[in-house]
Amino acid sequence: MVSETSAAGDPGELRRSLGVTDAVVIGLGAMLGAGIFAALAPAARAAGSGLLLGLAVAAVVAYCNATSSARLAALYPASGGTYVYGRERLGEFWGYLAGWCFVVGKTASCAAMALTVGAYAWPAYAHAVAAGTVVALTAVNYRGVRKSALLTRMIVAIVLAVLAAVVVAAGFGDAAIGARDTGTGLSANGVLQAAGLLFFAFAGYARIATLGEEVRDPARTIPRAIPLALAITVVVYALVAIAALRTLGPDGLAAAAAPLSDVVDAAGAGWLAPVVRVGAVVAALGSLLALILGVSRTVLAMARDRHLPYALAAVHPRFAVPHRAELAVGAVVAVAAASADITAAIGFSSFGVLVYYAIANACAWTLRPSEGRPGRLIPVVGGTGCLVLAFSLPAQSVVTGALVVAAGALLSAVRRRRGSSGGPAADTQQR
Repeated sequence: MVSETSAAGDPGELRRSLGVTDAVVIGLGAMLGAGIFAALAPAARAAGSGLLLGLAVAAVVAYCNATSSARLAALYPASGGTYVYGRERLGEFWGYLAGWCFVVGKTASCAAMALTVGAYAWPAYAHAVAAGTVVALTAVNYRGVRKSALLTRMIVAIVLAVLAAVVVAAGFGDAAIGARDTGTGLSANGVLQAAGLLFFAFAGYARIATLGEEVRDPARTIPRAIPLALAITVVVYALVAIAALRTLGPDGLAAAAAPLSDVVDAAGAGWLAPVVRVGAVVAALGSLLALILGVSRTVLAMARDRHLPYALAAVHPRFAVPHRAELAVGAVVAVAAASADITAAIGFSSFGVLVYYAIANACAWTLRPSEGRPGRLIPVVGGTGCLVLAFSLPAQSVVTGALVVAAGALLSAVRRRRGSSGGPAADTQQR
């Protein structure tokens, strides 16, 4: 085991400084983010009275993905997540495709989280605030992962307190519209689309896996941290969703622009609305912090294998972080946050992330019992669920996401072709 205070053993390696608690907190910081403040309304529009069923479907798929990811991360405790697993279990192309889906999908997630901060903090200047937020959090990550974990711990505590206040206000308030509101008609497609939207709020447990190279005793820490973080998140989301349905009903929740603010207003606790808005900003900050952290580690892994410019593989000699990868990710996200539309960013992100997890489950299927293979049903349900939810998303998200995935596959084919003909990429084929 590497001690918490020891430096990385090699200038190109990251420092193993995170224990179970820190890993759980980073996962919670990614999952207990802006998704719960924003995703309930569109999910209710899709599923109506089947919102809780959609949440259950998303939780089952997330559990399968988390189990597969935990077993793989314990076996391959290196930065990169499914990029590494795909390369080792399925071949270089599938690893590259997983990394591509993660980087482009989560870059869009970063932009969406930054725009959420801007929309709640200063709506008139949402894009400017979003870009500034990205710059500030990139600077925090640059100073080291332990500082990021400590900041995330504070953010998680604030968000949990705000969500608890919403649940209590709804439970003791006078309004109980949900009992009298029939809501939008229930349909299988609506439930699946709601599950896909809510999965966007669950997907943060990947942050733990992508930090595999910075976790102490990964074979023990990662399999414990991922399910624990997911279980806490499922309980919190279920309580908040029940409170929202009880107070607003399916139709009222579907029409809400700021669902949790509307919940406390309807429950007769309007004084809590500003607190909820602050909580949404803090939650989005927590998600954005963890997202930038995870994307930069995948960029690091892909750069090491020269799927991305090798200069991005540098690790800072003092802070032991992939500083060039973090700066590059921060720059791209800042530009996207200054110009993108939040709805398009969320839809595009969901498709990419679900394809990423489908590959993770395919990797888990190949594990042997001696390698900690999960029950066969886990990767089957997880992989199938990911693909079903991905193609249940709105048509624009599916088309755009499929085109970007195809573009990534084409770039890989061109790179391999150049490598086999002795071009500039040839050296990567010898790695």
